[in-house]
Amino acid sequence: MIRVEKKVISNLTKCYSIAPLFYKGKEHFLVAAEKVDKCLLFDMEGNQEEVVWEEPGGVMTMVQVPGTDGQFLATHKFYSPNDSKEAKIVKVTPDGNGNWEVKTLVDLPFVHRFDILERGGVRYLIACALKSGYEYKDDWRFPGKVYVAVLPEDLSGFDEEHQLELTVLKDNMLKNHGYYRVEDGGVQTSVISCDNGIYQFVPPADPDSEWEIRTLTTDAASDAVMVDFDGDGVKEIAAIAPFHGEKIRFYKKVDGAYQMVYEFGEDCEFLHSIYGGTLCGKPAFVTGHRKGNRDLMAFFYNREKGSYEVEYIDHDCGSANVYHYVKDGKDMLVSTNREIDEVALYTITEE
Repeated sequence: MIRVEKKVISNLTKCYSIAPLFYKGKEHFLVAAEKVDKCLLFDMEGNQEEVVWEEPGGVMTMVQVPGTDGQFLATHKFYSPNDSKEAKIVKVTPDGNGNWEVKTLVDLPFVHRFDILERGGVRYLIACALKSGYEYKDDWRFPGKVYVAVLPEDLSGFDEEHQLELTVLKDNMLKNHGYYRVEDGGVQTSVISCDNGIYQFVPPADPDSEWEIRTLTTDAASDAVMVDFDGDGVKEIAAIAPFHGEKIRFYKKVDGAYQMVYEFGEDCEFLHSIYGGTLCGKPAFVTGHRKGNRDLMAFFYNREKGSYEVEYIDHDCGSANVYHYVKDGKDMLVSTNREIDEVALYTITEE
């Protein structure tokens, strides 16, 4: 059993994105809004330190530029699947005195998730567009794409007039929503989920070689993680499905292919937040949903019983995203409880 202590650290309207940030020699985390609102910087105790920007918001993803003192990339102006034609990736650079310079890295309509992967001393920007066009509300006739670029170490030359050039790596990805970074064999990889299935993108060993794209499943998924839950040395897949869907599913590799081995017995409307890693020293999958009971849940594999079990972290909170870290030997979980405009910090211990 887990024991949960909750602390509300902010009330940010439609709070959404969370990311770690190493700044001024210390660990911090960022929280930003989905709609037109602020981006906030917190210390690891949950105290607000700075306001990074007041607007425009529309922040789906934030990622620190490796090796920098607080510089990060962020999506701007992705307000919803129906209002993201002006979405872009921006670079955000602090001056150390509370001022944060925001400049365009690349205009990319419908950009939802992105990341910076490193391999062989080269940095790659991988960016996922949810769709590629639309003419009316909930128009899904134009599937999304995955883009890549080599990311230079020095980003100072990029702005609205000098943008990073992207290449399409994979297209025809309907409802291209899910992203999770997974280390596999010492290599940083991207697990990307859409209606067509769950894919693993592996960056090349050198920039002149091709990316490897592995099809893990052809089942529709909104998001997925890869964790070795049962301890057999092979990662399982935990997925939520379909797009913004209600199913929680676990897949195991059997005879070289992933097969679904467990589905949670309850439908959870509008599943969204996701974390795969350890919690209280055990492999765990954390997810939350934004409608209905709006629970935040942790799944563990019980090796003695050979089954997955659920424990509840919070109820009626409507979590959009979560970020996990360990502080003073305790598991901490930040959740943007979007549906109640609440940023919460949970301390989770084993009873």
